[in-house]
Order: sequence, then structure tokens, then C-alpha cells
Amino acid sequence: MKPTNLLFILSDQHQAAAMGCAGHSLVRTPHLDRLAESGARFSNAYTNCAICVPARASLATGQYVHQIGNWDNGFPYDGRPRSWMHRLKRAGHRIDSIGKLHFRSDADDNGFTREIEPLHVVEGIGDPASGIRDGSLIRNSRLGIETAGPGPSTYQAYDIRNRDNAIRWLHAHAEDEKPWALFLSFVTPHPPFLAPEELYDLYPLDAIELPPQWRESDWPRHPALDFMRRYFAYERQFEEAEIRRLHAAYYGICTFLDQQIGLVLETLDAAGLRDRTRIVYSSDHGEHLGARGLYSKLTMYEEASAIPLIMSGPDVPAGVVVDTPVSLVDCYPSVLEAVGCPPIEDEDALPGESLWRIAAAENRDRTVFAEYHAVGSPNAYYMLRDRRYKYIYHVDAPSQLFDLRDDPRELVDLAADPDASRRALLSEFEARLRMIVDPEADDRRAKADQARRIDELGGREAVIKRGTFINSPAPGEAPRFRQLDSD
Repeated sequence: MKPTNLLFILSDQHQAAAMGCAGHSLVRTPHLDRLAESGARFSNAYTNCAICVPARASLATGQYVHQIGNWDNGFPYDGRPRSWMHRLKRAGHRIDSIGKLHFRSDADDNGFTREIEPLHVVEGIGDPASGIRDGSLIRNSRLGIETAGPGPSTYQAYDIRNRDNAIRWLHAHAEDEKPWALFLSFVTPHPPFLAPEELYDLYPLDAIELPPQWRESDWPRHPALDFMRRYFAYERQFEEAEIRRLHAAYYGICTFLDQQIGLVLETLDAAGLRDRTRIVYSSDHGEHLGARGLYSKLTMYEEASAIPLIMSGPDVPAGVVVDTPVSLVDCYPSVLEAVGCPPIEDEDALPGESLWRIAAAENRDRTVFAEYHAVGSPNAYYMLRDRRYKYIYHVDAPSQLFDLRDDPRELVDLAADPDASRRALLSEFEARLRMIVDPEADDRRAKADQARRIDELGGREAVIKRGTFINSPAPGEAPRFRQLDSD
């Protein structure tokens, strides 16, 4: 591939299905749809961990969470190990960031030549209470869902600034000779679930299709899911009207995000950069929106673990839907290849593959991996996903197995099927999983690291007293801590 510039656009908590080009009947994302028409959309793309800090550390380093130890939102990336940003900068490429990073601090060498109005974790610490996973605490997260609707937010204002910063940046670097990379990271559609009124009104409540298994009577019962509902105070089902308002607000924020991306892409065209710039759009994880009685991200269900992924630009086939499974760790080699930065020897051991090459090849079977060691979970769980099946291994709880070809809504857990062929398939998946990770050993290691971090911060009572926050504040906004409740 001939080296070009790279515009890498990342959003936060964008459900993979919430785009017109993904087949959604309501959500209006015309600019992302046109981007997909001009390039390739990956229909089986996944995060490597469905929560912000670990997902973004995996994206940056091209490694899995258990390899780098960024277990939860209290273990932010601090510039170690080396990121693809470091690699580009050391090869002489400009690599700037605009917007949310959710790393430890801009005082660290995160690999960028410049960070423009970054959003990092609170106080360089983040959310260490995520590491208290024994079921003794409750985070009542109902309020943000009950108050979903039209209105402004600091996140909307921040993303408008991110958009304007990107527009100025593109004009300033339109004539650069050496290929550059710009990492533009929007924070929407992450909660708060507030959308500009005119965008909220685009989505009539009676037109919204309710998510799978939203009624309490249909909730899948599994120890890990029951624990999570109790932890976040979701045990009482939300009213149908509340869920419809939540969806309208979320869809409105998705349209808001699409508008900001559209203005950036228009600038790319106006500056004459489109023919010499490759574009990647993705998100760090998805959002449940009430499916299965769950909200936020944090699980291996499609709503939370699947992510949008679109690529466009030179050498990208147009109008292609790629079914080969991929994940965020594939971005590391893809970025290097896009700008013409040759890999070095130790990068051959990274788990990712070039997305450009996957998009240009025939669809094939491939297995991607994800894991979770964070808030709302008593024990680790891990996912393997190939073109047909999704296997979820829970430490100290039953495994799950879904046939996404025949059951794309994940309504039937095949792990409970006593048929011998199902048992053999489960055994095969577990053997494949153990070739990547020792589930129990890394569960113990994560918990030991989390306990050590809590001790470093003064112990359990000090961390609980510090409290937590619903959302990381935008730059210039003070964090609004709230107390954790005891179960």
C-alpha cells in the first residue's frame, strides 16, 4: 500500500447496530452511511474489553488486557507499553490527538506529538472502586436512565470543540508532505442520555423497537448477569416509557455525533485531502440500552461488545461489507501500514492483523478475543467469537454459547443443551481459549492488582469514601463524586 495520511475517528459507547448503514430502521447517520458506501464496513467487529480504559489501552498497544494489566477504569494507560502512537512519532510522523483519551495524564509520554484538549481519567487515578468486586457495594445507576430525554450536556459542548479543533487542524496540515495521523476522539454518544431537542424529536417514541429481552420475565438468568443487575440497582424493571425515552435520547446523540463527523469530513474534502487520507471510524464499546435488563456496556452480548468499524480511502474497496471477525487490537498494524511505518521485530508477536488486508481479501473464518475484569463483575469472563459462534467463559459460573448465524439476537443459550455435539463444541472452545489465556490465573492476578492498587490509595475505606462518578468530566468540568452504597 502507498503511504497516506490517516484520520482515525473514535467515539465512545456507540452500539454497532445504531447506524443506518448497519441496517437500523430509525437511526439517522447519513455521514457514516456515506463513509461506508465509499469504503468497507466490518459487520463482526468487537472491542477487546467492554469498558473505556481497558479498551483504549488495548487499542493503543495492540495487546490484550491481561497482557498489559489495564484491568479496569482504575488502571489507566500511562505510556507503557509502547503504543502505535509512539511508533509513528519515533518514525518521524506527526501524530496528534484531539478529544477523549482516558489515559492517566497528559504529563505522561503517551506517544502523541501533541494532545489537544484531552480528556483523561479523574485526578490521574480514575475509578479505583471498580476493583471492589465482592458484592458489598451498590452503584445506583437508575437516575441517568430515568432522566433521559432532550437537553444540552457538557459532552455535547466538548464534542463541538473537538470538531472545531479538528477542522482547524486539517486546514493547518493540508500541505504537510510526510504522512500524518490524527486521532480524533469524540465522547458522545456516551451518557448522559441527553440529546439536542430537535434531534430527540426525530425519534417518535411509538416508533422505537424495544430491545431484546427487556421485560423482567424474559431476562436471561445467569449468576454474572444477576450480580450486575443487583450491583447497579437494575433489579426492578424500568417502565416501557422510560426505555423508549432512553432510546430516543441515545439515537439523537448518535445523530449529533454523525453531524460532527460530517463537518470534519467536509473539511477533509475542502482541504483537498480525501484522495491522500485513509479514514477509520470506530468506537471503544457499545451500549445495552435495556436489552436483557442491562444498561451501559460491560458484557459480552452484542449490544455491548460489538462495535462499529468503517474504513475508507485509497486502496479500500468501496461498498463492501466484511464479515471476517476483527477487533480493536487489529488497529495497531493497520495504522502502521496506512502511513508507511514498517513494523519492527517484536511487533510480529502482536495478535492483530492489518484491517486493510482483511478488507481486500475474501471473507474468512477468524476468532477474536475479549475479556472483562472490572466493575459489576465478581469474577472474570472471556469471549471467543468466530463467524458463527460466540463462546463466553465465566470463572466460577456456567459458560454461555450462542449461534449468531441462526440466533443473531442471542436469545438461546446453547450451553444448556445436553446434546453431545454441543458439549464437544464447548470443550473445543474452552481449549482454544486456554491457548490464549489461563482464565483462572489471570482472574487471580487482576484481583491481586486491584487489591494492591486500593491499598496504595489508602485502603478500602478511603477508596469508598472518595466515591465514584457517573461520567468522567469534560475538560474544565469538575468531577461530581457520589457515595457508594453498601449492599
